[in-house]
Amino acid sequence: MSRHINKPQSALLLGAGYVARSLTPELIQRGWDVTVTTRSGTTTLDGVRCLPFNGEASDALQMAFVEADMILTSIPPMKDGSDPALEALAHLSPSADWVGYLSATSVYGDRQGRWAFEGEAPTPSLKRGRARAEAEVAWIETLWPVHIFRLAGIYGPGRAPFTKLRNGTARAVIKDGHVVNRIHVDDIASAIHLSLKDPNPQAIYNLADGHPAPPQDVLDYAAGLLQQAPPPRVSVEHENVSKMARSFYAECKRINADKARRELDWTPLHTSYRDGLAAILEANGSD
Repeated sequence: MSRHINKPQSALLLGAGYVARSLTPELIQRGWDVTVTTRSGTTTLDGVRCLPFNGEASDALQMAFVEADMILTSIPPMKDGSDPALEALAHLSPSADWVGYLSATSVYGDRQGRWAFEGEAPTPSLKRGRARAEAEVAWIETLWPVHIFRLAGIYGPGRAPFTKLRNGTARAVIKDGHVVNRIHVDDIASAIHLSLKDPNPQAIYNLADGHPAPPQDVLDYAAGLLQQAPPPRVSVEHENVSKMARSFYAECKRINADKARRELDWTPLHTSYRDGLAAILEANGSD
């Protein structure tokens, strides 16, 4: 990353969601000046400047975008595939030598349980996957130094099943042969920090722990950690399973993350849901 004399490096995080919250503390610890955006212009994150963004880019946000040394966006695309951040900022010329876009493995569509690799053409079948794929192309076509991170299902503190298991609302939705890919939020942050050290513009990285598993296995393991019985089972076709929930079972794939391991020298701290969930419970006592 380029450095300015007597000036800390500046980071602009478009969106201050779950991943940004995991990423920010280390950026600050390393001496970065961090600016984040939220719809309201307020945040509970410590040590950052917060700017409002709800589709319109203020003069302050445009200046932050142009002057930032690194830019990361976690703002999801609209239903039509358009990206609100690009709609507002694409006319500018950023000076950053690292721009990151947080995408999702939904771009791969249904691979009928086969492994998915970055070199394969996306074949999304669901609307949200198509929107992600279109947004990826739009960011790459800016010719900025864009890095794409296709994220598996994110879990971590605050996003684990322990609370639902404890209060009895957890249930395992069953579809034969279905597996889900996961990644701990801290392992996403570590991959991004490694990429920042050695930018590789136009690179695309899958981020997953490499151990896809049926959803019921994860819930059963979490219940075992709590010394509880496994949660009740319900078929994916059951009338009480919502259309949205059922859509997550429409596609099945296994996400290969060897490229990130190889090119970024990245090794997930949480190698599977087993040690990831155990670490969350030990550190937090709950979700």
